Amino acid sequence: MPTSGDIKSVDPSQRADSQVKVYAVAPRAGAEPSEIVDGFLEAMTSDDLQFATARKYLTGPAAKTWDPAAETTVLTDGPTKLPDRANDRGGLDGFTFKLGGTQVAVVDKQHAYRPHTGSYQGNIHLVLQNTPDGKEWRIDSPPKGLLLGQSDFGRNYQSVNKYYFASLPASGSTGSSRQDWLVADPVYVRQRIDPESRMDTVTQTVASLLSGPTNWLKPVVGSRFPTGTALKEGTKSLAFDDRNALKVPLNAKASNIGQEQCRKMAAQLLFTLRDVTVSKVAQVELERSDGSQLCVLSADQAEEFSPDRASGTATSAYFIDAKGHLERLPGSTGSAAGAEDSTESDSTSESVPGPLGAGSKTLGAVAVARDEQRAAAVTNAGSLLYVASITSEGQLDGPLVTSQGRTPENRLSAPSWDGLGDLWVADRDLARPRLLRFTGGSGAPQAVDVSGLNGARIESLRMSADGVRIALLVSEGGRTTLKVGRVERQGSGDGATVTVSELTDAAPQMAEVTAMSWAGRSRLVVVGKETGGVQQVRYMQTDGSVSVATIPGANRVTAVAAADDSRLPLVALSQGDGIVRLPPGANWKTVVDKGASPVYPG
Repeated sequence: MPTSGDIKSVDPSQRADSQVKVYAVAPRAGAEPSEIVDGFLEAMTSDDLQFATARKYLTGPAAKTWDPAAETTVLTDGPTKLPDRANDRGGLDGFTFKLGGTQVAVVDKQHAYRPHTGSYQGNIHLVLQNTPDGKEWRIDSPPKGLLLGQSDFGRNYQSVNKYYFASLPASGSTGSSRQDWLVADPVYVRQRIDPESRMDTVTQTVASLLSGPTNWLKPVVGSRFPTGTALKEGTKSLAFDDRNALKVPLNAKASNIGQEQCRKMAAQLLFTLRDVTVSKVAQVELERSDGSQLCVLSADQAEEFSPDRASGTATSAYFIDAKGHLERLPGSTGSAAGAEDSTESDSTSESVPGPLGAGSKTLGAVAVARDEQRAAAVTNAGSLLYVASITSEGQLDGPLVTSQGRTPENRLSAPSWDGLGDLWVADRDLARPRLLRFTGGSGAPQAVDVSGLNGARIESLRMSADGVRIALLVSEGGRTTLKVGRVERQGSGDGATVTVSELTDAAPQMAEVTAMSWAGRSRLVVVGKETGGVQQVRYMQTDGSVSVATIPGANRVTAVAAADDSRLPLVALSQGDGIVRLPPGANWKTVVDKGASPVYPG
């Protein structure tokens, strides 16, 4: 216990400990309007089932119609209140308060988190209501849903990934026969029993998966669960047995599906539950409404549908050396499975075979295909894009595209490969800015329409392994921000039409973003700074929320790379320190004194 120091008041909404449980307190007899509002706002933060105590602060009709699950408005701190007698609509028997705060996000009824920065303003109205103890102040016009400060939101909710199958053309952009891979769809669920549904966290997550993908991702993914499939009526808790296997009882909508479809349904569940449980889920068994078995799928069998299969099992990082040639850091951790055993001995780089490793061209930026057979490189001047083998010797073919921009900053961005084998690059020519895609990494470029740019320019890009999302650094008005867009495909092969839709803010807290990279299925690693702040490297979820994982600070980072496998180290370019690496649980260490464009495959 401290024996000295000043006494400081503490805002009751500032709770960082996720193990803290808040118990709501019912209104006391004779409470003034201000006390009623405070009690109601505090009761919103509790785990009280059905928010029964919070409803005691409401009038009878309001208690019946108030829907806490309608949405959750997240503020930087708990909401503030000010009396607003000028707008009272109940005369002497009415009392109005203005609610205010700085809004961060809204979590909708689908549990989807959407950044929504700016000021929050609302009203809350009270009336005198007859009770057995006489007239008492009660709220007859509560806010929509819940109002929570960030600390209470973080204490009550956790981010989990639901998984759905990518909706891709019949043969894929490159004629690939494999179409069944899963895409992460991040949502937020209660960390304990949900007050409204009374479901535990596992059951909430399963129910959310069955309800379908969020509206933003829905156009490019699909569920293998038949429409209307839900948990068997009355299911509030799903428990793992001593083998860490889970039985999931479904309603009659799923009773007549075939075995192959059932396996894919089970795969969606297995990958979804991995974010909820501490130990690995060994097996999922789906049951019909009568209790009979539909199918069983083990964790090993589900790997057939892994979101990371598009990236193979690459463990190597790459960079451009001081001479402008492509080099490889072999086995940055020895192997993905043995990532925890990383040693310093794997830091020696080697030139890749072929014209990019020892050719006459001086490279400025590079992207290695996810199968590590080819690489795409932009010349140091930024005007030419080449693709060449990195496994065998050969001559460099002609460039795929030439930018007419007047300076390197106004020419080609660093390229990026998606999980379908298509190559993407942005031409930053001020006279003709374009986002370009090369089917299979060759042939003529296809211009990709990006809705929502509104005159802003793409500075850099990174494609996700699943091929249905793209991360963009976009500049406008001297400011560079991070956006994530949805990649929509119609048709296949060279005749496919591809567009990018619904750009969303992926780092709304940052005033300026310098660099970014995909760092898993629904996470990005971002380099940037907040208004008036210093540079920081942090993880962000694709929905714009901040990941709980932290990253040690690094000096003047201008580029960063992460692998789909979170056990592989981050690699970055630090001005003054060169190419640096951050193994899990360690600090940044220099790998190469001079270099550029650190990347993992993709």
